[in-house]
Amino acid sequence: MKLTYEALTVIVFHMKAKADIRLKYITLTGLLAALITLFTAYIFHIPMGFNGGYIHLGDSLIYLAAVLLPTPYAMAAGAIGGGLADLLTAPMWAPATIIIKVLVVIPFTSHHNKLLAKRNLIAPVIAMLITIAGYYLAEVILYGKEAAFLISVTTNLIQGIGSAVVFYALAAALDKAGVKALIAR
Repeated sequence: MKLTYEALTVIVFHMKAKADIRLKYITLTGLLAALITLFTAYIFHIPMGFNGGYIHLGDSLIYLAAVLLPTPYAMAAGAIGGGLADLLTAPMWAPATIIIKVLVVIPFTSHHNKLLAKRNLIAPVIAMLITIAGYYLAEVILYGKEAAFLISVTTNLIQGIGSAVVFYALAAALDKAGVKALIAR
């Protein structure tokens, strides 16, 4: 089979376009990981309970990453951002956080032209349940069976509701601004 100049040009153009979108995704992943770290560790960071845990709005940015980026990139942003925040504030939670933040991304989809697609309206509720179950399990592992179920669930429920509200507001604003189309270019 003989490749023509035109065929080679199309192949090279296609490869360059794929490299450009990967670079956009990597850049956005790094930016979101940094924002997740800041919003988790320092901005609206409220310590709760005896276990070193805290309420934060970093999850809202993980949800945003999950609707903006392909799943592996969003998982990386959540794991890196959440894990780094815990390393800076409550290191004993970092291993659990990395696993939980990867799982929290799964209910969302980035395969829609709008951030607030039907699936993404329900996803924060599922993500909140994953967070509640994941951190309770981690608390049992870290502190034993006497871990305070009510405090763990209440803290993660407050965080989940707050993060969902912030996510809905941010996603609606970004949908209105047409951000999803800008990323795909």
